[in-house]
Amino acid sequence: MTIETATAVTDELVAAFGRLVPHLTDSVAPPDRDALARLLDSGGTTLLLARLDGTVEGALALAMYRIPTGVRAWIEDVVVTPAARGRGVGQALVEHALELAREAGAASVELTSRPEREAANRLYRRLGFDQRITNVYRFTFDRP
Repeated sequence: MTIETATAVTDELVAAFGRLVPHLTDSVAPPDRDALARLLDSGGTTLLLARLDGTVEGALALAMYRIPTGVRAWIEDVVVTPAARGRGVGQALVEHALELAREAGAASVELTSRPEREAANRLYRRLGFDQRITNVYRFTFDRP
């Protein structure tokens, strides 16, 4: 297995997210070429890819940004294909993201996970994440 940072939008990357996103959510379509280009050009997000036998089988986004009190880091959209689950892909992606965040000066890394994602929640606890008791608020914009 290899973990790499996506640096360019390719047909392979577009196809990989076409396969991955439906395993993450059914409420959002996979990103197209333009959306992936905006993501890679954003500067605040690192898109990590996990390859097994040369094929992208998992991904996560590491968002980092500076605020007055330091560097914030969030792991978002962790997804692994069903065929690759249980093979250490999620763990390798998260561990790589943690190292990148440490190198960038983040004091902590946060993520959220739905309770029904039991395997993912076990992984995060096993890797040392503590469940926080906090209020999470969301403001949703109307979509056209």
